[in-house]
Amino acid sequence: MYEENLRRMNISIPEAPRPAGAYVPVTRSGNLLFVSGQIPVRDGRLCHTGKVTASNIADAQDSARLCAINILAQLKSELKSLDMIQSIVKISGFVNAGPDFTEHPKVIDAASQLLFEIFGEDGRHARVAMGASGLPLDAMTEIDAIVMVKDSRTGTSG
Repeated sequence: MYEENLRRMNISIPEAPRPAGAYVPVTRSGNLLFVSGQIPVRDGRLCHTGKVTASNIADAQDSARLCAINILAQLKSELKSLDMIQSIVKISGFVNAGPDFTEHPKVIDAASQLLFEIFGEDGRHARVAMGASGLPLDAMTEIDAIVMVKDSRTGTSG
């Protein structure tokens, strides 16, 4: 179902990016998966760097969308199919910005909207959108996620 939505939307999920430090990309507790913060990496290259300002919000939104795609890549690597997802529970979005920038929600909306489009009501989630004085590798955005998965034995939530 979700995999089909991705095909219809012409979105291909890349291979999951490798961790940039001493952590695991996904950890599980029961039917919850915790996805470590993802930055805007494509084909092993950081795509969006620097501070977000009023003049580059569109680039920052592209950055947030790519972070969401990398979250999905981590989930697909873990689950083998995104159809095992029950719901997106929460995302936390960090925006690399100065103290005068206040449009953090507008930036992270790009990731939220993508998840809504792919997962429908199952993609509606709680969220944090905040500024940071800097992010790893000077990335524009970083987003992590908490996701509920179906019970692998029954295909239902557990």
